[in-house]
Amino acid sequence: MKTKNLHGFPHVPYYHPSDFTAEEVLSQSISFYELMKKRRSIREFSDKPVDKKVIENLLKTAGSAPSGANKQPWTFCAISNLKLKAQIRKAAEKEEYKNYHQRMNDQWIKDLAPLATDWHKPFLEKAPWLIVVFRKSYELEHEKKMTNYYTSESVGIACGFLISAIHHAGLVTLTHTPSPMNFLSEILERPENEKPFLLLPVGYPQDEVFVPHISKKGLDDISKFYM
Repeated sequence: MKTKNLHGFPHVPYYHPSDFTAEEVLSQSISFYELMKKRRSIREFSDKPVDKKVIENLLKTAGSAPSGANKQPWTFCAISNLKLKAQIRKAAEKEEYKNYHQRMNDQWIKDLAPLATDWHKPFLEKAPWLIVVFRKSYELEHEKKMTNYYTSESVGIACGFLISAIHHAGLVTLTHTPSPMNFLSEILERPENEKPFLLLPVGYPQDEVFVPHISKKGLDDISKFYM
């Protein structure tokens, strides 16, 4: 393979997967948008199994995301064990009950009302898989702390890759962020340098699922072009 030395480090050629025409680029951008705009957060899961190989491929896609200095500061814990899922649900509902009855202010509760959600989280047991994403603030190499950079941004991008991959595979998920989330570190026995970032139940939807009748902001509301 042809290589080039840049600043003392080997670089290899970037092989673009496809040599698209301008028309094909436009078509690709449209088709991906049409796919992703159908994505919805789902709370009602089928117990239909999902092959472990599928989950592995989803996680490899997430792991291909860019990160600060290529440190890849993430760990993806994939859980299908029924006992662990039950533990996670119990601990999550304990925190969520406090959120809905003590921690959240009236405006927050009002903003959540259209989503028809509450402190009950049965999907944490019903979904065949839970993926818990951990953010690694530093690495330990020979008992020495090695800094990771832009960890929240990097892990956020990886989660975006993961959610897109889940939807592309024909599965559904929900971005669940029980707060505080320290119980996930304890249940899954994660090391000190890993902090829980996001919990994603993954599987198929129930045969009939109703989702909130909401809309996304239009392009003019979320963007500004400078040409």
